[in-house]
Amino acid sequence: MNIFSNRQVIFIDDKTSMSLNHKLVGEEPLSIYVQENLYSITMRTPGDELPHAAGFCLGEGIIEKPDDFTSLSFCDETDTSGVIITLTESRATKISHLLDKQRDRPDHCLSGREMVNNLYQKVHPFKDETEIDIKMAFDCLEKLSDHQPLRHHTHASHAAALFGSDYSLLSVAEDVGRHNAVDKAIGKLFLDRTLNEASFLILSSRISYELVQKAARAHIPVILAISRPTSLAVELASQLNMTLACLAKNSGLYIFCGEQRLQIRKGFKPSQSEPFKLL
Repeated sequence: MNIFSNRQVIFIDDKTSMSLNHKLVGEEPLSIYVQENLYSITMRTPGDELPHAAGFCLGEGIIEKPDDFTSLSFCDETDTSGVIITLTESRATKISHLLDKQRDRPDHCLSGREMVNNLYQKVHPFKDETEIDIKMAFDCLEKLSDHQPLRHHTHASHAAALFGSDYSLLSVAEDVGRHNAVDKAIGKLFLDRTLNEASFLILSSRISYELVQKAARAHIPVILAISRPTSLAVELASQLNMTLACLAKNSGLYIFCGEQRLQIRKGFKPSQSEPFKLL
């Protein structure tokens, strides 16, 4: 298992040219089998394969609770590139339409609106029960890099971190793919049966539709990120009454929806030159 490898590279600028030893983030395929059939192959950074597969299945709607698994194991004990998932008979019957991807595939390309509406029908909108202190959440967002050892070595990985209502770090994962990092972080808590303790998700990447979908299925109402969300992500999050925010210039935050959950306390001063913005 190689999470990164060493490589000779050439560095060049207007003053010099030299050969340097550089660390590259590892990328290998992970095959996920459900009921003995290949369901997906994803490129990922090696490590946390079982939590990755569990989080992936939760995000796909294959399972809803740990008891839906009868087994979760590697194809070969000496090879972690394949994970075999066996479901209970009742769960397999309930999601049989998902296991036949060819039959379930629509005969036309889904529009963004159709994608939002499809998920909106499957996931209930969140209530406004969660409240987040902006200053505390902002500190967690700014300190995300403290939990990214792979990034420090390679400068080529994404991170996802889950925090509790007391702003304690519950789970963190890194991967070459931002979707994989989210699956891994969620999967760790899911397998420990502590996912219900997560209050908000922090991302090193932009917020895409798929990441909002994964958070929604995991019952996490708040996403904070380094980069901005896509328009489809905001549309979906708005329909589900979720909160999306990201870093702004000069240490501020942009909030795109769900502002009612973010509480502004004394002492939060993002910037003198660019005040806190509510979009």
